[in-house]
Amino acid sequence: MEVKIRNRSALMRLIALAMFLTLVWAYAQLEWGAPQSVKQRVVQARGSILSADGRVLATSVNGKRVYPQGTLAGQLVGMMGATEGLEGLEAAYNGALTSGQNLKLTLDSQVQAAAEAALARAVPDHQAEYGSVMVLETRTGRVLAAATYPPFNPNDWRRYSDEQRRNRPFIDVFEPGSTVKALVVAAALNEGLTTPNTLYSTPMSRFVGGRWGSRIGDAVAHPSTLTTQGILRYSSNVGMTHIVEKFEPERMREYLASYGFGQEVALPVVPTGRGSLRPLAQWGDLVRATNSFGQGMSGTNLQLVAAFNVLANDGQYVSPRLIENAGGLERREVLRPEVARTTRQLLLNVINEGIFGQAGIKGYDLAGKTGTAQVVVDGRYSSTVYDSVFAGFLPAEAPRVTITVMVHGAKQRHHGSQLAAPIFREISAQVLSSWGAAPHAQNEP
Repeated sequence: MEVKIRNRSALMRLIALAMFLTLVWAYAQLEWGAPQSVKQRVVQARGSILSADGRVLATSVNGKRVYPQGTLAGQLVGMMGATEGLEGLEAAYNGALTSGQNLKLTLDSQVQAAAEAALARAVPDHQAEYGSVMVLETRTGRVLAAATYPPFNPNDWRRYSDEQRRNRPFIDVFEPGSTVKALVVAAALNEGLTTPNTLYSTPMSRFVGGRWGSRIGDAVAHPSTLTTQGILRYSSNVGMTHIVEKFEPERMREYLASYGFGQEVALPVVPTGRGSLRPLAQWGDLVRATNSFGQGMSGTNLQLVAAFNVLANDGQYVSPRLIENAGGLERREVLRPEVARTTRQLLLNVINEGIFGQAGIKGYDLAGKTGTAQVVVDGRYSSTVYDSVFAGFLPAEAPRVTITVMVHGAKQRHHGSQLAAPIFREISAQVLSSWGAAPHAQNEP
């Protein structure tokens, strides 16, 4: 009798253990993922993500989420977990995609591929850490490319770190450096504070800011007097301090905000960085001077391309757009049309008379401005870490696209003219080729 009781007790313990393990398994399925049949149904019903030219960037096949183009726009598209989007557009538009809606982007897959290829060649060659490119359709604000290097393949997303999955053009904040000179010159022209031929005294350095000021210096040798055109050509910080000397701080800050710096980008749902402008209370002579050459302020590549697009778009700011037929556009006048056109001519001359070999293409009119920005490391500007930047558009007289480039941490040839400008040129060549645009008479200096 005693043996039977012991056997029965052991059996009950075994049954209890089995029931406990069953409950643990069921809880694990709820906690860590739905049963396979449920997962397959969720994934299979999910909408696809497509480029403007019909390339399938994300779709569902046999209960699995797949990314047929591999690394193309990988960080932008993001990835999906068991039943929902985890990052990128997969996460931002999870609700719409889950309900079976397709997502058609404004991306041009050829332009996106060209931007990624240019970065893939240049970033390793210059021993840089990472880079990003934005290409915007001038009149509409449609994002034609948002490229990041190193690449990311969402088909195998677990192999990649959080840093490698970052959608850098939209969220990485950096100081845009001397590219901002073109925007500030345009604002000064708009306010009647300068003209293209106004002449300034431009020694290689100048003390600015009185008692609490600092010495501003130039990196590139240039004549002791420069016009506004010359200040842009030689990228003179000293010259910029003269141009903004009579610029009311409140008014100059308003222009930078109107270009989009320090503001939210009107791009619904998708996470973007805001960047920063210093509060007006801090705008003394030195802050005004440093902001005139893009130091002490910050923005994303998305913000920079939208700001430069104001020059390309006859003075009109148009908010970037990523999803076809989604929502209205934010538009505002920042500059008078004639001022934008004058500034475009100044930037055409910057390339043709200064950096044609790095940024120009024989037979075509390209316009733009370089930037080489020191990066703040441990609270101080580094003498070894730089961001190489370029912003421009084409064709210069009546632009169709605006392109911005940023490469971080190059250890070889880090100047904007050496690194970012050739990337701009390479992408521009691919864009012109896709248009079938015939060259005009030789424009090489």
